[in-house]
Amino acid sequence: MEYSDSELMAMTAKGDDGAYGLLVQRHYQAIYGAALKMLKDKFLAEEITQKVFLQAYRAAGRYEPRAKLRTWLYTILRRLVLNQFRKKEIQSSPLVTENGEDKDIATYQSAMSPLDQLVKQEQMEWIEKIIDGLPPRQRLAVILKSYEDLSYDEIARILGVSIPATKSLLFRARETLRVAFQKWEASSSSNRKD
Repeated sequence: MEYSDSELMAMTAKGDDGAYGLLVQRHYQAIYGAALKMLKDKFLAEEITQKVFLQAYRAAGRYEPRAKLRTWLYTILRRLVLNQFRKKEIQSSPLVTENGEDKDIATYQSAMSPLDQLVKQEQMEWIEKIIDGLPPRQRLAVILKSYEDLSYDEIARILGVSIPATKSLLFRARETLRVAFQKWEASSSSNRKD
């Protein structure tokens, strides 16, 4: 029988560690992936992800399914990540996945010429650098929308703001990215002419 997240949380609240294990198995990759994109550090992302699930376990008895469980887990993640940013300045590094790069990018790049691959790699590094420089709330909103493909409503719940405020955060972040990308294109095309 396939249990819903709400049923698994209710079972966890009653001490069913097997139900808790199923919840972790079901949502771990999504939470870890978002943590890694935010923190740019595999070990710190792993630690924060474990804290998310530990807090979820401890709060199982108080959980009320007003939204999707994953939205609630992202809300816990947001608090932990923002606390981490407050504790210390996190140094950004290039995004690293388990294989060292994003699979979709690798597939796309295999059909490109070496020069085009280099330009695309520079472009992606530039975009990652700009995303890393965004204020934490804008950065998390961009990651949840662009990488996790969450709705405005889900992002608003996670960030604890209204839907219009979420749209505003994303608009400002996208505007920053658009301006930075235009600068990158201008400098990149002038470098190629030289």
